[in-house]
Amino acid sequence: MTHAEIEITAELVRDLVRDQHPDLADRPIRLGARGWDNQLWRLGDDLAVRLPWATGSADALLRNEHAWMPTLAPRLPLPVPVPQRFGEPSERFPRPWLVTTWVPGMPADRAPASRAADAARTLATFLTALHQPAPSGAPAGRDRGGPLADRAEGFAGGLTAATERGLITDPDAVRAVWHDAVTAPQWTGPALWIHADLHPANVLTADGTFCGVIDFGDLCAGDPAYDLAAAWLLLPDEATEHFYAAYQPTPDAATMRRARGWAMARALGGILIGDAGVHGRPGGKPTWGPPAHAALQRLIATIG
Repeated sequence: MTHAEIEITAELVRDLVRDQHPDLADRPIRLGARGWDNQLWRLGDDLAVRLPWATGSADALLRNEHAWMPTLAPRLPLPVPVPQRFGEPSERFPRPWLVTTWVPGMPADRAPASRAADAARTLATFLTALHQPAPSGAPAGRDRGGPLADRAEGFAGGLTAATERGLITDPDAVRAVWHDAVTAPQWTGPALWIHADLHPANVLTADGTFCGVIDFGDLCAGDPAYDLAAAWLLLPDEATEHFYAAYQPTPDAATMRRARGWAMARALGGILIGDAGVHGRPGGKPTWGPPAHAALQRLIATIG
């Protein structure tokens, strides 16, 4: 991950807004968060400006969100950021940017859900509403929502790295979860809308349950098992059964097996990112480690 050469400041954000959307320029501006792809700056109380800063792919993700979220958002039962204005690349800032609605709440990597049944039901209701057949022109996932086998090389490399660093104590159990998932029948239903990035930093909490979902840049059409993996990463212990009971239609056994595989892949990634954060390495986020380790232990317990 390499940072952009242009330093993003409140002054730059204000200048960009004044240049292209002057009716919003008098609102207070303050930093909201620095994410993996974008920085988020508050624009008054109800809006936010999202600017790409750390990855080359962020521009396309913002355009994807701008194109599709206005039509999807009204049917979703949790607050989500809805694009309001588009910022064109310019001499001042040579990349696109968005003005979206602001979604209040704390990221689940910092404030995990604690009300298990309520959180499970809320997440299941949200994904039931999102997972509808996507139109033929819907974007395909970068490497998400397709066959698990396509990720085999990356998974093996991640497991080796985590084991060598002493982060995984039972790699054979991790492989057993992955093998069970990879050998499950593939998705044969229609390509459904999936969020495709439901890690704990992209789901917000309040009062012990989920109150919003953010960052729809990876929104795409694919296998819903990719999103269903989020139950293992986001919910407290023993809450996944409540989630799968509430999600409709009830997932078949193969879909649940694939979801466990995707969850294990995401858990491995979170463990490595968390470890990088603890040791100050580039791209590290220390808050990603604890939920990823908890998910790994829950997943290993499913193999009997």
